[in-house]
Amino acid sequence: MGRWNSGAVLALCALAAHSVGCSRGGSAPADTSAPPGAAASAGASAPVTQPTREDAPVLADFDARVKEYTALHQKLEDTLPKLSKESTPEQIDSHQRALGKLIQQARADAKPGDIFTADIQSVVKRLMGSVFGGPDGASLKASIMDENPGPIKLTVNGRYPDAVPLSTVPPQVLQGLPTLPNELEFRFIGRHLILMDEHAHVIVDVIDNVLPR
Repeated sequence: MGRWNSGAVLALCALAAHSVGCSRGGSAPADTSAPPGAAASAGASAPVTQPTREDAPVLADFDARVKEYTALHQKLEDTLPKLSKESTPEQIDSHQRALGKLIQQARADAKPGDIFTADIQSVVKRLMGSVFGGPDGASLKASIMDENPGPIKLTVNGRYPDAVPLSTVPPQVLQGLPTLPNELEFRFIGRHLILMDEHAHVIVDVIDNVLPR
């Protein structure tokens, strides 16, 4: 459910395309080479919650890791019976748990940092710092914490606890996070940001202490 400004990603990925390869759509990233006051004099200013040109290789690497995971997800899900519009809640739950087990078996050696590398963690924390440090930061944090399940034990490649509700992630926060495919979404647990497989309810990776105190 995370959605980075897709245009920023396209422009950034284009910078690294000769070595990595990536395709996304959207507007250009902030031009950090402009002299002070230039953007203001032109009647526009670069949003602080968007990545810079220097982030391009990090974003391309994250995108590649997400695509690799998604390919595995799709391969495993294709081995299961298809769900239909008439599927019962019991059938949907059974499908979810079966997919989760297949993913956990295939990623038995998964560990923190496999997808959220140190570099992408640094970028995400910087951008989230801008989001929560802005004028709406306090209200955004309050909105997240209102439904936040609080600190619980997190295990990469473990199932998201059935009894723990899912927190809401405001659109303003999602705009500062990378774009994800439909199979994945961002959620907060306590101050931590998790990458969760929406179809399997499996915790794919986690970044500790993203929310400010």
